[in-house]
Amino acid sequence: MQRGMKKIKSFSRPPEWVENAIVYQVFPDRFRRSNSVKAQEQLELQEWGSDPSLQGFHGGDLYGVMDSIDHFEALGINCIYLTPVFASAANHRYHTYDYFQVDPILGGNKALEALINALHSRGLRIILDGVFNHCGRGFWAFHHLLENGETSPYKNWFSVNQWPIFPYPKKGQNCGYSCWWNNPALPKFNHQHEPVRNYLLEVATYWMEKGIDGWRLDVPDEIPFEFWEIFRKKVKEINPQAWIIGEIWGDARPWLKGKHFDGVMNYRIGWSSLSWAAGNNLRTSYRNPYYPLKKLDGKGFINIIETTLGWYQREVNNSQLNLLDSHDVPRALNTLKGDIASLKIALLLLFIQPGAPCIYYGTEAGLVGGKDPFCRESFPWDNLLNTELSSYIFSLVSLRQKVLEVAKSDFKWKTIGKDGLLALLTRNENTKAISIVLNRSLSSSLKLDTRSFKKIFLLGNFDSNSTTLGPQSCIVIEEENLDVFIP
Repeated sequence: MQRGMKKIKSFSRPPEWVENAIVYQVFPDRFRRSNSVKAQEQLELQEWGSDPSLQGFHGGDLYGVMDSIDHFEALGINCIYLTPVFASAANHRYHTYDYFQVDPILGGNKALEALINALHSRGLRIILDGVFNHCGRGFWAFHHLLENGETSPYKNWFSVNQWPIFPYPKKGQNCGYSCWWNNPALPKFNHQHEPVRNYLLEVATYWMEKGIDGWRLDVPDEIPFEFWEIFRKKVKEINPQAWIIGEIWGDARPWLKGKHFDGVMNYRIGWSSLSWAAGNNLRTSYRNPYYPLKKLDGKGFINIIETTLGWYQREVNNSQLNLLDSHDVPRALNTLKGDIASLKIALLLLFIQPGAPCIYYGTEAGLVGGKDPFCRESFPWDNLLNTELSSYIFSLVSLRQKVLEVAKSDFKWKTIGKDGLLALLTRNENTKAISIVLNRSLSSSLKLDTRSFKKIFLLGNFDSNSTTLGPQSCIVIEEENLDVFIP
């Protein structure tokens, strides 16, 4: 146990509101430009809609996010997750150089405070991205190191293994300090050093006191567990209903036992849903062991879902951030080779799972960017001709509310033939059971039982005369018997 880190014995349970949260992830630089930020007036920004790149700013800002609240509500969104907004020399802003200042290009601190107030006045919540593992080369303490070398009083804020250090090393040259994934642009904080821990905790509490509703934490598995215990205590003291989400891509059990996070970015739900829904439409060129896009049959999908849910307590499953895609992976529609019908099936799978579904900005506009940086396109506000996906997402929000009203336990999954899935939801007292039938086949219909039922949701085609569910179609029904559709 490091000095200054006390053992925390108990924490509050995950926030109750998250079970009903519908989240929308915003990448601010590419979401919406308001033309209201004075700091942008003399800047040479890239043209809106330019090809994404690792460098270059399109000029999206927080007033643009505020201008989009009507859009969020039309989708059924009630929580916004912003990727980093603090001052940075990168468009994605994971290279932070001042944690107490919102980037001037985004509108500065006043813009964030205005956005928080505007969202809260409309009943929406907001969570920020906390990058507490590393900073940018421009961070003030690291800059002090560059100027003063071994004599800097901040030298212990970082783990230096040689002097002098080389923040811009030549090919084959060691930069001389620990950095994230050996990237010299991202010096790693020394969390063993008490002033570092105190500074980061001060950042967390400062923005909580400004009214944010929680934190999404970047690469938290590279930071000592004990830090997150203190972090949780500080955050929950300010707001017991704050949502703390860790970016853990796989098995997160060590972090989800009530002492660290409320939930994690549940990528396992995402890649498994896409891999099953796609059928033969799956693009498998992307390589990431924690986001393995590979063809799945029904049994494979069920095994991943049941294993993932089985890892955690029910309260934790309800507090996960479930997502198909994000700024770190190819867009779902790219993975599905542009097939909208497959995307709709994957979105339905996302919305019926325990945990909060998260829509990555631009999904509703049909953006198809590949792996980063190409998944970070500018939102096409001037070309929103097709509202099909927007309407569909809103219909899934309504469906999810209906499912949650009935839900007593998790779905029981079964396969139907080669391309069908059946999800059975145990009913509460005085309610009928809910069954969901999905057919991912591109060409074949699925024959169902002829018993009577009440249809409450339909994607695609269902022939009531022959009781067949068409290709790439889903139906949700209320009925008396849980096994109504089992052949």
